[in-house]
Amino acid sequence: MSEQEEDHERLAEPHLRRAAQPLAPGLYVTATPIGNASDLTLRALDVLRGADVVLCEDTRVTAKLFAIYGLTTKLMPYHDHNAAEMRPRIMERLAAGGRVALVSDAGTPLISDPGYKLVREAVATGYHVTTLPGASSVMAALTLAGLPTDRFFFAGFLSAKHEARARELAELVGVPGTLVFLESAPRLAASLKDMAAALGPREAAVARELTKRFEEVRRGTLGELTDHYEKEGAPKGEIVVVVGPPPAAAPLCAHEIDAMLENALKRGSLKDAVAEVVSVTGLPRREIYARALALSEGGD
Repeated sequence: MSEQEEDHERLAEPHLRRAAQPLAPGLYVTATPIGNASDLTLRALDVLRGADVVLCEDTRVTAKLFAIYGLTTKLMPYHDHNAAEMRPRIMERLAAGGRVALVSDAGTPLISDPGYKLVREAVATGYHVTTLPGASSVMAALTLAGLPTDRFFFAGFLSAKHEARARELAELVGVPGTLVFLESAPRLAASLKDMAAALGPREAAVARELTKRFEEVRRGTLGELTDHYEKEGAPKGEIVVVVGPPPAAAPLCAHEIDAMLENALKRGSLKDAVAEVVSVTGLPRREIYARALALSEGGD
């Protein structure tokens, strides 16, 4: 027995001794590890063992996880290419009281993976649908990046072509939060370069091989990261790019506010000028009205 097989056996042994409760009929959206097999939760293990069938993107990939834990549940492929054909068959299983688990190759299903149409149809039909949260490359990268996490936007994969990618990034410039992207290794340098051009010199992080032996998170500005990967070439492994939010605008001074009001007063009434400046600056209406009144009366 190899050292890796011994590690897997030690990993699986305590879980195999657990007595799982029978599963209720329904659809179980089940997260699987993104790298380290130890990140499979106890609930996920119970579901994968107790389900009638496990739907997966690639049966060969999921079979490796099953081998580690000694699972023998039937695997069925469910991916973008066969989803339309498979959904009616899955719905028939659920109608008959079946217990169906849905997994992706790695991480949390439906996050840039097929599955949401199946979940939507099962919910609409009234079948029991639940989720077993767990590993997610998006959340793992976000928590390691060292960038603000109070608000973030997951943008998935950008387009492969420069022109389309530039248009997509232009739509994200004003998003008031951290941006999270998935990217392939061969396109990483080009994508970072387009991000730098569209988003400016924001702080960012490139996370790869998360939870695996060669986990790496490289941090810097988008320009610095572009230079690094243009020089060093494409890295290995699955990649998540995290980009910090746009810098906060400097507060306007009194002279800038007055200039905005003066221009607005030339175009319309005092009421309209106040409304315009309030909408642009976000400042309190009472404050802007007082300044507009002073300006219209010739005061300072």
